[in-house]
Amino acid sequence: MSTNIKSVIIGTGSFVPSNIIPNKDFSEHRFYEKSGEPILRENSEVIQKFQDITEIEERRYADKEHMASDLGYFAASNAIESSGTDPETLDYIIVAHNFGDIAPGSTRVDVLPTLASRIKHRLGIKNPDCVAYDLPFGCPGWLQGMIQADYYIRSGDAKRVLVIGTETLSRVTDPHDRDSMIYADGAGATILEGREGATEGILAHKTQTHTSDEAYYLYSGKSSNPDLISDDQFIKMDGRKIYEYALKNVPLVIQQTMEKSGTGIDDVKKVLVHQANGKMDEAILKRLFKLYGIRETPMDVMPMTIAKFGNSSVATVPTLLDMILKNKLEGHQIKKGDRVVFASVGSGMNINAMVYNF
Repeated sequence: MSTNIKSVIIGTGSFVPSNIIPNKDFSEHRFYEKSGEPILRENSEVIQKFQDITEIEERRYADKEHMASDLGYFAASNAIESSGTDPETLDYIIVAHNFGDIAPGSTRVDVLPTLASRIKHRLGIKNPDCVAYDLPFGCPGWLQGMIQADYYIRSGDAKRVLVIGTETLSRVTDPHDRDSMIYADGAGATILEGREGATEGILAHKTQTHTSDEAYYLYSGKSSNPDLISDDQFIKMDGRKIYEYALKNVPLVIQQTMEKSGTGIDDVKKVLVHQANGKMDEAILKRLFKLYGIRETPMDVMPMTIAKFGNSSVATVPTLLDMILKNKLEGHQIKKGDRVVFASVGSGMNINAMVYNF
């Protein structure tokens, strides 16, 4: 591994579907507990409590004719255009997702060929040395793709890597589960380039996988509606356990990554965290600063998009980054020399973090 080569972001892209689904669209749903017991409270009360906890007001769903690979292609094209890169010079295309391409009205997963191969094909890349593969790693998948790309680049094996996070979670949600209101669709992409002696670039990263008791906090299961006779599998979760797990572990992984990079808490200009749950993300930030003895947390350090975009899994962080770098997120900028922390948590249970110097 070369310590003189830095993995530098040279382009970003994203695709946010135009279909806005406000919370009121769930007013007529019949919600059930995971036990199959009907929730007897008024839906207006259920929805308001959901919004209070997650801060989600609306989310975006993909057009019916678009699959996850389509959204990934749109984001990738956007990143390639912004970087001015010849796509034939890409050494790797890493596509993070969880459920592959899913047709509307179905929960059947389609991953043959891989989404990475589909996107490479659609980009028209002829170079066989451009290796395309998928990375299923839960919500931290895009960030793990960035970490893998950094290893390739610093080893000298690769010069340029395209990392994509794309998902259509709306197609694997159980309409009878309150948690279905969390999920959204979208895609984000980033191009990393190896540069000798660069001051900017990835400084450090760390990943953990906890499976002793935590492996099935997120899982696939049948509908909460006991009257729905179907073999369909939907995304399910134990929200309380995930919340407690994230608050306990994510700040520690971030701290360890910062220590690896020689970054102090005062050096951090932004924290880009997976948009999973508004209240949870705010609590993670407070716990992080508390580790450094700081009680008054500067909330402007953590930009958020979850209120309007929902949780699009692997797409949340690269979309957030793209919007900031292109001045599309009011009140937030990243300047040259800024140190930015990236972090994510998700099924597995997996956690990762990265420190980047812009």
